[in-house]
Amino acid sequence: MDMSHRIRALINRIARLDAAHSWEGDLNPAQRGALEYLVQANMYSRAPSHVAEYFGTTRGTMSQTLKVLARKGYVSEETSKSDKRSISYTPTDAGSALIAASNPISAAFEALNPDEQAELEKTLRRGLQLALKANGGQSFGLCKTCEHYDPQEVNGFCKLLSVSLSKGENNKICVEHKEVAVVAS
Repeated sequence: MDMSHRIRALINRIARLDAAHSWEGDLNPAQRGALEYLVQANMYSRAPSHVAEYFGTTRGTMSQTLKVLARKGYVSEETSKSDKRSISYTPTDAGSALIAASNPISAAFEALNPDEQAELEKTLRRGLQLALKANGGQSFGLCKTCEHYDPQEVNGFCKLLSVSLSKGENNKICVEHKEVAVVAS
């Protein structure tokens, strides 16, 4: 087996161990994943279609998952004031606390030294970028790493949406994220 297959196998094994832990409590892995996404997503990226696109699933499946999270009290459903057909979901304090709790996979990665953590994150992020590019997927990156981000304001400014970002929003996932083009020298 070549290196790329071994790496994929390791990532899959870690993902399966993480999914096995995700069954603890009253959530299944899909519900926990959706809740983790919502905790990390900015206010513009919390519609069912955004969560579905992030996970590569259908809108209907994700809508049902989000409704279950709302019934369990982990998210609140909000209808848009301008378009009553448009809804989004915001994590409740209980939902955020659940995701913030330690789990075995996070603890294992926390045991790596900071340089190893940074290198692993950088390498996995690059692999994800290449996979998304090959499959035509959306990047869903952090606001502060986006082509549309302007750091001139205190918390940053989104040039695409023409909005000032709230405190902490520049560290959130955005559905409109566009990778900064790297200029070859």
